[in-house]
Amino acid sequence: MKRIVLAAALAFAAISSAHAVRINNLYNTGIGANGSGDTHYSLNAASSDTVIGNTVPVITFDNVWPISPWLANDGTSKWITPTASQGQSFDAFSAGTYTYTLSFDLSGYNAATAAFTGRFAADNDAVIKLNNQVIASGSGFTAWNGFAASSGFQAGVNTLQFVVGNWAQNGGNPTGLRVEFLSSDVAAVPEPSSYAMLLAGLVLVGVVGSRRQQVR
Repeated sequence: MKRIVLAAALAFAAISSAHAVRINNLYNTGIGANGSGDTHYSLNAASSDTVIGNTVPVITFDNVWPISPWLANDGTSKWITPTASQGQSFDAFSAGTYTYTLSFDLSGYNAATAAFTGRFAADNDAVIKLNNQVIASGSGFTAWNGFAASSGFQAGVNTLQFVVGNWAQNGGNPTGLRVEFLSSDVAAVPEPSSYAMLLAGLVLVGVVGSRRQQVR
């Protein structure tokens, strides 16, 4: 009887303690060498006056304008920009839109338990979408804006978009994005064998309990 109860207890513990782990592939911007492409993100640019052929944003150099006034790069994250010329001026007469997309896969995890927090800065503003649903917005490149999500995740591949708007200005008008994830967690889906063990243990406990009542 003790062995049966122990088996059921262990199986239940395996299911209920499908402990949370960090979500894979939530990358800060600028992970890589300065001047190289940030391949964790894809770029879809709609500039009002510049044709941008590349679909991979570029990691900025630390001491090149517009870093300062932009928040200084550091070892945690860096700014990414549409082209290799980070100080390039865009959108002289009408605003442009630059969508930076990051994908992550929750296959094998319980999407209903997923959550993350982070912060971002943008020149000039950004709307953040998780699976096409807005989760945050903000503006400014001299201070951080927060973002977070604890719902809206889906099984399999999820898409996080940072839709950056660059306001129109005739000259001296670069644009860029910086993102840092502060926390994330998601619970793994228990193995089917854990459910089978729990069910078998509970059935045996019930059978043994019934027999004891009959003996009495």
